[in-house]
Amino acid sequence: MALNAQKIGSDKYQKIIQAATRVFAEKGFYNSKVSDVAREAQVADGTIYLYFKNKDDLLISIFEESMDNFTAAVLTRLAESSDPVEKLGNFIHLHLELVRTHQDTAQVLQVELRQSSKFMKEYAGTKFKEYLSIISQILEEGIEKGCFRASINPFIVKRALFGAIDEMALEWVLMKRKKYTTEAAAKQLCELFIEGLKAE
Repeated sequence: MALNAQKIGSDKYQKIIQAATRVFAEKGFYNSKVSDVAREAQVADGTIYLYFKNKDDLLISIFEESMDNFTAAVLTRLAESSDPVEKLGNFIHLHLELVRTHQDTAQVLQVELRQSSKFMKEYAGTKFKEYLSIISQILEEGIEKGCFRASINPFIVKRALFGAIDEMALEWVLMKRKKYTTEAAAKQLCELFIEGLKAE
C-alpha cells in the first residue's frame, strides 16, 4: 500500500481501520462490503478508496497496523527487564493479553485474515518478520548470557514458539465458552518453552 505517512496517521484513516475491524469481526471478511465499513466509519463510500485500494488492501492494513501496535507495546514491555528469561515470558504473556483485550482485532487476525487468498499468496510479510525477529533477539541474548542452552537454533525455536502462541490465540478466539483464560495459556506456554530452553 503506497500511502504517505500523513494519510496513515490521519484521524480519518484510523477511523476507517477501526470501523473495518469491527465490521469484519462481526460479519466476516467475505460477507462484508466496503459500503458496510463506510457506514460504520460514517464516511462516504468513495472516501474509503482515498486510503485503500480495495477490501483486501483494507484487511492487510488492519494486519500491519496491529503488528505495528504490538511491536511498540512489546518493545516497551521488554525494556523493563534485562533478563532474557523474563523477557521471553513477558513476550508470551503480552501477546495473549492483547488477544483478550482486543477481541475484534484478534478475530480479524486469527480467523478472517487466513481466509484471504490475496494475503496468503502475495503479502511479503515484512511486519511478521519484525515480530519473529524480536523472539530471535531474545533467544540470542539468552544464549549469549548463558540463560538458554547454546544448542538451540533460534530460527527453529522462534517459529515453534509463534506456532504455539498462535494456536492458543486461535483456539481461544473460536471458543464460545472459554475453557481457559489467556493468562492460563500464557503460563502453560512459559512452562513448556522456557523450562525447555534453559541452560542446565
